[in-house]
Amino acid sequence: MPDRPGFTTIFGRNLLAELPNIAHQPYLVVTMADLWELFAHHFDDNLAGPYLVTTIDGDELKAELAKLPDCRSIIGLGGGQALDVAKYFAWALGLPLFQAPTSMSVNAAFGHRCGLRFAGNVRYVYWAVPEAVYVDFDVIQSAPPVVNRSGICEILCYHTAHADWRYAQAQGQVEDKWPYDQALVDEAQAVLASVMQALDDIREVNETGIRALMLANRWGGAAFHNLGWNPRPIEGADHFLFYALEYHTGLKFIHGQPVCLGIYVGSLLHDDRAEDMLAAIVRAGVDIRPQAMGIGWDDVSHALLNMREFVRDAGLWYGIYHDAAIDQAFCDQVRQSVEAAYEGVVL
Repeated sequence: MPDRPGFTTIFGRNLLAELPNIAHQPYLVVTMADLWELFAHHFDDNLAGPYLVTTIDGDELKAELAKLPDCRSIIGLGGGQALDVAKYFAWALGLPLFQAPTSMSVNAAFGHRCGLRFAGNVRYVYWAVPEAVYVDFDVIQSAPPVVNRSGICEILCYHTAHADWRYAQAQGQVEDKWPYDQALVDEAQAVLASVMQALDDIREVNETGIRALMLANRWGGAAFHNLGWNPRPIEGADHFLFYALEYHTGLKFIHGQPVCLGIYVGSLLHDDRAEDMLAAIVRAGVDIRPQAMGIGWDDVSHALLNMREFVRDAGLWYGIYHDAAIDQAFCDQVRQSVEAAYEGVVL
């Protein structure tokens, strides 16, 4: 694993129950309603109150600050939304932050900035560094397997990110501030390799798999800052399809499913190990068929057929989608290949 600083990360059991003993009191737990029902019993009378997240709209959250109870620290408990809101409150109030992810689905626990929405668009803003990130094996293993396994997307996406970066460089469209850097690519590839070697353990969500994916996410979550606010080594066409599907359907997804679909589609467009990436996704137990996301192939086709316009209108950094002539025949090829890959597979 490359040696760049990431957040202090603690692995173990019964870690959630210890948080009331170390967080500055009274503490505010930022979480989701369904998770609070599961984990409320771990907290004591020093709880200032739970804050149950209902929005990640930045302007709405700013108004929420005045409603918060007096507290001396923030505990983030949950997935991406809860952890990002916890970061925002800690930043806005200048309070110590403790993060307790409840799954491996995203790397939000390990990132400095908050992913909030402004006028419907996601922006990564503000800054917060936790005292520590607590990876409680029992808590992680209590999440649905599909949610945990889908976290591979945050690492496998390096493959398509690098292909996009090389493509932009070759087209003379790479940003002056982000020239292609093979050393950074090699560093990210080493992290990707560590996850590719642990796919079976990640599928099983055992302790070995949890350590492998969470340590990779620790590198990836901090990489945006540690690589000089450069997203090129860690994100590209993979996430752009996810953004487009959210935009066109108005739905929310388990992050890893549309991103993993984007990894396959981006690899196919780049003609860069597409079948290897699809096989890795299937092996890890992540279902990227639209029906598993609550949508249809027509939704995927619509997003793909309009990708060139979408990425340009959204101001996303230059990549294969800016030029690719995607037609219905390509969409049909994606459908056939994906459906064939899952034939007979038990997830």
